Amino acid sequence: MNPIEKICHIKAKESRNIIGLMSGTSVDGVSIVFVKVSGYGLNTKFNIIGYKTYPYPKELKDKIFELFNPSTSTVDKICIMNFILGEFYSEVILRFIDDINVSKEDIDVIASHGQTIYHLPNPVEVGRYSSRSTLQIGEPSVIAERTGITVIADFRPRDIAAGGQGAPIMAYVDYILFRSENKSRAIQNIGGIANVTYLPKGCKLNKVVAFDTGPGNMVIDSIVRYITKGKMEYDINGKLALSGEVNPKLLKWLMSHPFIKRTPPKTTGREEFGKNYVRKVIRKAKELGVIKPSDLVATITAFTVESILYSYRKFLGDVDEIILGGGGAYNKAIVTMLKERISVPVKMHKDFGIPEQAKEPLGMAILANEALMGYPNNVPNATGATRRVIMGKIIPP
Repeated sequence: MNPIEKICHIKAKESRNIIGLMSGTSVDGVSIVFVKVSGYGLNTKFNIIGYKTYPYPKELKDKIFELFNPSTSTVDKICIMNFILGEFYSEVILRFIDDINVSKEDIDVIASHGQTIYHLPNPVEVGRYSSRSTLQIGEPSVIAERTGITVIADFRPRDIAAGGQGAPIMAYVDYILFRSENKSRAIQNIGGIANVTYLPKGCKLNKVVAFDTGPGNMVIDSIVRYITKGKMEYDINGKLALSGEVNPKLLKWLMSHPFIKRTPPKTTGREEFGKNYVRKVIRKAKELGVIKPSDLVATITAFTVESILYSYRKFLGDVDEIILGGGGAYNKAIVTMLKERISVPVKMHKDFGIPEQAKEPLGMAILANEALMGYPNNVPNATGATRRVIMGKIIPP
């Protein structure tokens, strides 16, 4: 069976066994899920067979962080790390298959998001040309070669080609998973960056609203690394934030960031809330006399929550319940502050049968399934694209 015939065979199956792979902006690790998917669109059904997160080796994580900053990133580093991450992803996929005791021959498709190293949602002009851009690395051709499995990857660029920002990429997945006839829901993800998908009750796809609300864990993690001199990577269970007090003056300054009030569609990343921004935050905190480390972490954590709630008030309609996911769902300070500031129920993905670690790789699997079935999987109302398109490049083994 030649590769094209094999892809057609996989498409024709009653259900497809898909491995989803996700590495987010926090670079905590690679989350993997093995899921059986049938149907497509609102008729999608899924069954999660297994999931796991594999941490990056320190030497790889350090190299990835170098790529985030134009002053330390070079074309040769990007070039080699694209292929090195392809090798690493292949390794953890094969390890995962072994860990959950399934046969490689049982896997139909691998869906890989890759590692975003730069995202420019606003057009940049070069001569007479102008374009938005985004770059995810972790070469899918290497994954296909090492595993012998069909790979679907590099989802964001197709939406950008259609005039969108290439994000938020999970809006379509949230529509499939959480749309309700009688409840308006805010699906709030708090990863490195925080983003929301708003699903008005009974909505059609053209009524879905999704955008980045601002920083999630990214600034918190950077501040924790700064105050602990690298001994801690993040605020474990939100303990530092819970032991501190929010400084109103610093919070007001943080909320003055122009991205927060920018009208959707909008997306962001390390380009706005990375290392340079953190330096500004530290300088401002010192200027305002915020010296106690726990107070600084508490205020930065409150910024994540306040920017989310501002977005709800300003850009969303009525919200009947919030469904919270991402690494921020493990931060007790974030969850406590959110529940204290809003009157509607706050639920978790696990309340809907989706483990927190599995949500984003599950999303990749669903997006890949849509691409395989030839069904558009972007949300123009969220990304700003001019039309619905099929995101994802298919690479046969």
